[in-house]
Amino acid sequence: MIFKILLKYILGYVNISAEGYYIERFINTCISKGILLWNVKREKTTYMDANVGIQDFKRLKSIAKKTKCKITLNEKKGLPFIMNRYRKRKIFFAVLVIILISMFVTSKFVWNIEIEGTDKKDEILSALNQSGLSVGKLKSSINTQETINKIRLERDDIAWMSINLEGTNVIVKIVEREEKPEIIDENEYCNIVSNKKGQITKITAKTGTALVKVGDIVTENTILIGGWMEGKYTGVRYVHASGEVEAKVWYSKKEKMELEQVSLSKTGKEVKKYNIKLNNFQINLYKTLPNFEKYDTINEEKKIKLFSSFYLPITLGISTYYELEEKKISLTFEEAKEILVKKLESELSEEIENKDNIKDIQINTKEYDNSIEVEVVYEVQESIGTEEKIIY
Repeated sequence: MIFKILLKYILGYVNISAEGYYIERFINTCISKGILLWNVKREKTTYMDANVGIQDFKRLKSIAKKTKCKITLNEKKGLPFIMNRYRKRKIFFAVLVIILISMFVTSKFVWNIEIEGTDKKDEILSALNQSGLSVGKLKSSINTQETINKIRLERDDIAWMSINLEGTNVIVKIVEREEKPEIIDENEYCNIVSNKKGQITKITAKTGTALVKVGDIVTENTILIGGWMEGKYTGVRYVHASGEVEAKVWYSKKEKMELEQVSLSKTGKEVKKYNIKLNNFQINLYKTLPNFEKYDTINEEKKIKLFSSFYLPITLGISTYYELEEKKISLTFEEAKEILVKKLESELSEEIENKDNIKDIQINTKEYDNSIEVEVVYEVQESIGTEEKIIY
């Protein structure tokens, strides 16, 4: 919002008064048509003052007519009107020329890079920087196709990539390559091996030789079905092993918790501190940190832009400090156990693909003088066989 108002100041705006019985309808119509009204002041239900951009002011006449409101122009404000007022002052015009030249020069560089289509934004940004595309780079020196080719050659996880220059903004779109498991040709020899530790509950060898039986404990990479068969008259011959192998697999997590807890909670007090970054140079608009004994900090950065794709080399930093206070909490063994069980079950559920395959849940606890240790174990029925090529 602040940047839109700043833009209105640069382009010029006016202060108006609107009077009539349908003021609410007038405001709602302006909003629906995308007309920005700010500093709205309503002294009565039938009267309001507001600021509006000079371009939008021309559109208010038809809205006022439809809503039966009377519009009065109170004051003209903003850069164009200031220029007109001080048009005879040479220093003002000299400063204005410097600003316009600065904006023209600024438009020749990249001041923002947006990356879409991937969660690996830091990695892609680093790759772009190494390829010569970075914030502060002269746009005319950027070869987008060369950058794309270089990054795609270096990274196997990118299926498609595009780079578009819009104003001082660079938009990078990524389509990630889907990882597919290695498929072994039916004509190649392979074993069926375990990909997890577990206890065999079912094994059926369609081709090949079963090397384990129900009840056996196997570890990862144990050969379950060998890629060979032995006949009385044919001897040993290699085959592409196939079959089904299921096992009981155990997932477990353990954590300890103290019964005397100290928690931090927000008091409701907060302080905001601001800084401005001019490319890599930072100016802090504050001298001291907040006078809180304990606090949490959230940092935000907003890049300033005049239009949707015209970024400036200026970043507004906002640091919000929230005051925290300590609270001591005493838990019973049962309360601590319940908290830990819920936490561990939530973490284990994220590791298990099919929740319907959970056959048993065990909860083990150990109580100490001032703490408790909880272990949650899930027993899951899973297929654990995967193909592995036989290498001679």
